[in-house]
Amino acid sequence: MWQHNYEPLGGSLALSTPVAALPIVVLFLMLGVWRTPAWKAALAALGTALVVSVAAYGMPVSLALISTIYGAAYGIFPIAWIVFASIMLYRLAVDTGKFEVIKDSVGSLTDDRRLQAMFIAFSFGAFIEGAAGFGAPVAVSGAMLAGLGFNPFYAAGICLLANTAPVAFGSIGIPVTTLAAVTGLPVLPLSAMVGRLCAMISIIIPGYLIVVMAGWKRAVEVLPAIVACGVSFASMQFFVSNYMGPELTDILSSLTCIVVMVAVLKLWKPANIMRLEGDQPASLTTMKHTGGEIMMAWLPYMLLVVFVLAWGEPAIKARLDAFTHGIMPSFLPQAPTGLNGLMVPGLHNAIMRVPPVTAEPAPYAAVFTLNWLSASGTACFLATIVTALLLGVKPKQFVGIYKATFKQLSFAMLTIASMLGLAYLMNYSGMTSTLGLALAASGVAFPFFSAVVGWLGVFLTGSDTSANALFGNLQVITANTLGLNPVLTASVNSAAGVMGKMISVQSIAVAVAATGMTAADESRLFRFTIKHSVLLMICMGIISMIFAYVLPEFVPVVPPK
Repeated sequence: MWQHNYEPLGGSLALSTPVAALPIVVLFLMLGVWRTPAWKAALAALGTALVVSVAAYGMPVSLALISTIYGAAYGIFPIAWIVFASIMLYRLAVDTGKFEVIKDSVGSLTDDRRLQAMFIAFSFGAFIEGAAGFGAPVAVSGAMLAGLGFNPFYAAGICLLANTAPVAFGSIGIPVTTLAAVTGLPVLPLSAMVGRLCAMISIIIPGYLIVVMAGWKRAVEVLPAIVACGVSFASMQFFVSNYMGPELTDILSSLTCIVVMVAVLKLWKPANIMRLEGDQPASLTTMKHTGGEIMMAWLPYMLLVVFVLAWGEPAIKARLDAFTHGIMPSFLPQAPTGLNGLMVPGLHNAIMRVPPVTAEPAPYAAVFTLNWLSASGTACFLATIVTALLLGVKPKQFVGIYKATFKQLSFAMLTIASMLGLAYLMNYSGMTSTLGLALAASGVAFPFFSAVVGWLGVFLTGSDTSANALFGNLQVITANTLGLNPVLTASVNSAAGVMGKMISVQSIAVAVAATGMTAADESRLFRFTIKHSVLLMICMGIISMIFAYVLPEFVPVVPPK
């Protein structure tokens, strides 16, 4: 069994850290400086990581290749599968003419572009995050804004910025439940602390979006809507996460926000309407539709909500998993724990993780979850099929939409697979742990750097769930060593990690594909989002320091066992 060594160069963390960071440096340079398309940057970073893992870390070539393939497979399923199904649903709405009716219905609420962006990117996007997650909110909201006439670049940028506040509780609370499983800490204290941290950011994100989009002066013009949006979401997020748990936090917060926003848009209008260049007043461009027409136009997204919520119901999910488990070929190496888990041949338990990343030496599991029937992407694809049937779409047209969607997303899916291959290779080689340990060596400043650790994890993996699985235990071990409350640092890992979502290469690839831009726009979008990502991560680091040293009584305490 190959054993991790987090200080491969001369037993020195200082010497090993720059080498471990080489793939990330290559990624940043190619995206931010040389303006390379994301798929090329991802492949270059992956190639760098392969060289470093074998040459510097001494990882056997077979383990390096298998871990890369394992990560790439996870990138295709479930992540790319969700994105593909979401974009296909959108294209179906466009090709059947229903999206024009959606545009008119949103325009009837408000023809102010600031309010449209806030309603779709933040309120509706948060609901999709809570129900599906894994890239679906950016795909759906970005496509909708672009279809409404927004500049594709700013539609993508706004959706990436908006997809921060709800991410820690996305996909029916999976990031927090994963964090609890990895750290051994109870779910409710973690949910409460993550909710307290995220609510402080959620309350400002709607205003932040509008300032970025239109500037301070034009943001003040819609201040009542900004306050209503931010306060309604953040207050419900705080309440549900603290008193009910993580599973329904995003669902209830976003539904509350949507209801409040509809009421505000019906009862109040800004004195000055902001339009895009070439826009005409809504009275001239918005057609009147019957209630039945509007209902049929929103049918794709209503079915999406129904299917995703049903697929997230534990009882239904368990039955679907039991069915797929029952028909799985017996020769596949099924994991002893959990349904539909396939032990990755040649990698599962073939690597030993060692302290201080783990409390005791422990084998590194590699289990690929093949829950193809209960996956959120499958729920979305079934919604697409049912929509096509109800709208009378012919099989030939449906196949054409499928092919067009695949062509649109081909490079995005390559990017996602490459980035997840990179992330898994860095995890299984120990490179990511080297970077985490370097940041954990900051002593009393660790509450701030715990935010950096979480941010780095989501940037690398594109997933708050994966970042919690990767660094959650490291946060707890370091906190206990330094005499800090582990609930705080573990929660910061998740709450600050979401700020890395907007710069994760796979998120950018999804946003570019969803809004119809070209691969050349990916580096520009990365440069646009990185400054906001770093700023918000720093804010979360400062909030973490305040909770650690000024307001420790507001951090839940878990009694020792």
